[in-house]
Amino acid sequence: MKIVSNEKLIKRNKKIGQITTMAALAVLGIGLYFSFAQPEQITITFGALLIGFLLTQVGVFYGNRWGRSPRPDELISASLKGLEDKYVLYHYTAGIPHLLTGPTGIWALVPATAGGKITYDEGKGRFRQKGGNFYMKIFGQDSIGRPELDAQYALTDLKKSFQKNVSELDLPEPRAVLIFTNPKAELEPSDSPVPAVTVDKLKDFIRKQTKGSSEEFEVIKGLQKALPGESTFE
Repeated sequence: MKIVSNEKLIKRNKKIGQITTMAALAVLGIGLYFSFAQPEQITITFGALLIGFLLTQVGVFYGNRWGRSPRPDELISASLKGLEDKYVLYHYTAGIPHLLTGPTGIWALVPATAGGKITYDEGKGRFRQKGGNFYMKIFGQDSIGRPELDAQYALTDLKKSFQKNVSELDLPEPRAVLIFTNPKAELEPSDSPVPAVTVDKLKDFIRKQTKGSSEEFEVIKGLQKALPGESTFE
């Protein structure tokens, strides 16, 4: 398997996360100072705490995705290691964060960070979570959210990118798979509209998919040639 990754973007966003986190600590420190030294300055105190909290949210978001290793892209790459060279994996280079192309088709890989017991509620049409990291849930980074909607958005963005950049290709319909990257995630089998796997099962999932025709793969190879290559981001 070949991997094309936008390392420049990853390094930039990692730096943004570091700077934002330091700024958050500084602003929170200012708020703490005024709360003790000048308690009458309520506006400054609460303003600093609010801004500091927002900056913390941004810092945690960037830190989880681009600062802390293993990052989602690293986990996905490691999980898919060993696929044949006909596959190309794209990180932050092809209209969506993670894209896999190869004999089994075009896949939008949608990572989810939630931990705990993950189930799909068919009645509500959404995923449910039990357990997980309480602290990270407070900051909105370990909650289940709506991963099924994230998958739909990823497919929409991918199709828009294809329409804009490779409209001349008669591509097969792209599909999405949800990837739970948290090692503490326990995924129960379900009939969710979007297939979902833990990251360690991703390669097996891809290998079990039916391969398209030789004509279809020729079109996918045309897509691989049209998408950015490794040299683009050196």
